Amino acid sequence: MSRRFVQPSILPGFSLSLGFTVFYLSLIVLIPLSMLFVKTATLSLSGFWEVVTSARTLAAYRLSFGTALVSALVNAVFGLVVAWVLVRYSFPGKRIVDALVDFPLALPTAVAGIALTELYAPTGWVGRYLALVGIKGAFSPLGITIALTFIGLPFVVRTVQPVLEELDPQLEEAAASLGANRWQTLRKVVFPVIFPSLLTGFTLAFARAIGEYGSVIFIAGNMPMKTEIAPLLIMTKLEQYDYAGATAIAVGMLLISFVLLASGNFLQWHISKKLGKA
Repeated sequence: MSRRFVQPSILPGFSLSLGFTVFYLSLIVLIPLSMLFVKTATLSLSGFWEVVTSARTLAAYRLSFGTALVSALVNAVFGLVVAWVLVRYSFPGKRIVDALVDFPLALPTAVAGIALTELYAPTGWVGRYLALVGIKGAFSPLGITIALTFIGLPFVVRTVQPVLEELDPQLEEAAASLGANRWQTLRKVVFPVIFPSLLTGFTLAFARAIGEYGSVIFIAGNMPMKTEIAPLLIMTKLEQYDYAGATAIAVGMLLISFVLLASGNFLQWHISKKLGKA
């Protein structure tokens, strides 16, 4: 009975790699997060519930998650358009446009917030025209959504772009030769392939927007019950030395975010599985 020779890999084995992964994630992610629960545990259950369900906290939650959702949806649509243009067309200045997509990631968030505030304030270049039609740009939920859209765009573009680059144009040509029009080709051939990556980009943009602080505090207005986001409320609690209250709000955000992100990942897995069977 012959033995098949297996050449040893130069890379670490599964046990070593898994051990390092667990250690690294514990050190960087799990231990810091566990401290939130440890500090929150100093509150009684009724005290925790009182903090996370207060009118001010609920208003901050609604604003943070609502504006994050809207901005992520906007980025899902226009980020797909930007990725499509960058992949499918050649035009002068294409590399400059491609580099500008990553600009929100390189720009300090506080600087972005100041620039957006100056632009959308009632006296700003854009805000003055919005004011003429009764729309308040800065210091409103709209301003928060604009800031979150600005910082979330690269996540969608950079997630969808590689998938579009690998998509074989012959699939579209085959669909056209079989009588499909452009809309049918896009809906039945292109979109099913890129949808899992688009959903991933949407999830990343949404998760990034939930915890954004620097670019929002300048343009939000920071009015309690109106334009106060949850991260700002946490900072307010910390400035008041209410550490348990701050961590309680953070734990509430963490739990809600985990459920939403887990739902998005499950949906992505389900869709990918269906596409794999197709």
